[in-house]
Amino acid sequence: MPKIESCESKDWVSDSRAYAFAWGLPGVILIIGIFMDPSIRTIMWTGALVWKGVACLANATRCGRTHWSFTGPFFLLVAFMTILHGFHIVSLGENGWNWIGLSIVVGTVTLWLFTEIVWGKFLSAKS
Repeated sequence: MPKIESCESKDWVSDSRAYAFAWGLPGVILIIGIFMDPSIRTIMWTGALVWKGVACLANATRCGRTHWSFTGPFFLLVAFMTILHGFHIVSLGENGWNWIGLSIVVGTVTLWLFTEIVWGKFLSAKS
């Protein structure tokens, strides 16, 4: 059990300031971006998703929390799709922004719950 407590203490989620900076602020940027012109939204969403993705991967390395290892690459992939759609390189149709937004919400929740149900809360606790 001590190893899990050590993992939990290293998880940025346990520090409200770190959590607010790493995931809260980019989350607010994503929400504000909904109401912006698509060109501004592209920049805001891409930046926020890269920010969240890098924070997830850094926290996965730091504490071994299972879902961060999956949500990090997911956010970076969605950031890439945001660039492609926003700059009209790939068309996701007239509802493309809705599809991207929906994928952010559903993908995040699904990856978070599924990975921690299957592999547990901390990957490093298994080793």
